[in-house]
Amino acid sequence: MMDLRSFVPALLLFGLATVFAQTSAPGQVCEAKNGTSCEECLKNVTCLWCIKTKTCMTYPVQTILPPHSLCPLNDARWGLCWMNFQALIITLAVVGGVIIIAFLICLFCCCKCENFGSKRFEAKMERQANKTKTKQEERRTEMKQRHDDIRKKYGLSGSNPYSKFA
Repeated sequence: MMDLRSFVPALLLFGLATVFAQTSAPGQVCEAKNGTSCEECLKNVTCLWCIKTKTCMTYPVQTILPPHSLCPLNDARWGLCWMNFQALIITLAVVGGVIIIAFLICLFCCCKCENFGSKRFEAKMERQANKTKTKQEERRTEMKQRHDDIRKKYGLSGSNPYSKFA
């Protein structure tokens, strides 16, 4: 069984070999496929197919999007022959916008719900504290009434003669 430590360098070496194989003279590879089909051109990821001129060219990575003088966005194909750059840009913008809006809505809802829940919890705790305080006051009043009744019964309701010694 292969150890993971020996597998990682092999995978890294394979990845570097793949990158160097695709980037070695990409201009010659793409331009050599002129006159072929879109599918044949786009087998190499560094190539761009222009439907209008039916040419295969190296993707202009310096400009991010291919300039209109090279190939109009409607006619430019990269990666997939059935999707043009204009549709790709619009699709990615819409999907990105939806993801950002969904993230912001989730963030807003989570913060709002969390604050709402804590406010509700605080209100509940305050109600319980008020209820406890009210019961305690009632008990204190009842106890005072009972003590006063006992004092009256035994004639101790006047001033306490021993209070001046305290």
